[in-house]
Amino acid sequence: MATRKPKSEVAVVESGFLALKNNALEILNENLQGQSLSYQLFDIVKSPSGGTTAFTVPGLSGDDVEKELTGIILGYTTPRAYWETPEPIEGTPPLCYSRDSVISFEGKPCVQCPRNDFGSRDGDSNGKACKESVHIFMLRRDNILPLIVRVPVSSKMMFLKYTTRLVSNLTPICGVVTKISLEKAASKGGQPYAKYIFELDDTLSPEETATARSFGQKFMEILNNVPEQDLQEAV
Repeated sequence: MATRKPKSEVAVVESGFLALKNNALEILNENLQGQSLSYQLFDIVKSPSGGTTAFTVPGLSGDDVEKELTGIILGYTTPRAYWETPEPIEGTPPLCYSRDSVISFEGKPCVQCPRNDFGSRDGDSNGKACKESVHIFMLRRDNILPLIVRVPVSSKMMFLKYTTRLVSNLTPICGVVTKISLEKAASKGGQPYAKYIFELDDTLSPEETATARSFGQKFMEILNNVPEQDLQEAV
C-alpha cells in the first residue's frame, strides 16, 4: 500500500531548526519520488543495554555516541509487541502487536490479553510477556526528518509524567525543546538498566510552535498510513 503524498502547506519561520525554516515536506516528497515513507528509512536510537548512560545515534559517517538528545518532539506512539522469546533477534516480526497498546492488529483489546498480565513473562516474576515501549519522533536542529527514540517500558511512566507536567502549564509538547538523558539504575533483581530523564531545555516562539505543530501533524498522518507489515518490523 503506497503512502499518501503529504501536502506541503507548512509555513516557514525564522528558527534555529532547519525543518521549520525550510519547506521540509516538499524536500521529503522530492527525495522520495513517490516511494512509501517506511519506518526503515528513519534513524532509530535504541535503548542502551547494561545500564549504559550514552545513546548510540546513527550518522552519515557511522554511529555517534551522545550523552543526551535534544530536539522538538513532533509526536509519539505507544506500541507493544509479543514474541515467543523474551530476547528476539532484531528485525524478527512479532507474533502479535499493537500500534497504541489498546487494540491488537487483530482487533482484540490488549487489556484482556493474558500476555498483558504482570508475571506472564517466562523467567521474570513480575514482567509482562507483551513488550511495551514508546516511540518518540524527535526533530533535531540540523535535520528535517526526526529520529525515532525508543523508550523502554521501564521509562514509559517518566515520559508520560513529563508530558503531563507540560499539560499542567498549558504547554504543547511541540512548543518546547526537550532534552533526554540517561541515568544508571537497577531493577528489584539487581539488574542494571538506563533510566530515561526528560527535561525542558528551551521554549519555542509562538510562530515556531505553530509551524512545529503543523509539520508534526502532517508528518504523523504520513506514518499512520504505513503498511502493517512495515510496522511489525519497527516495533
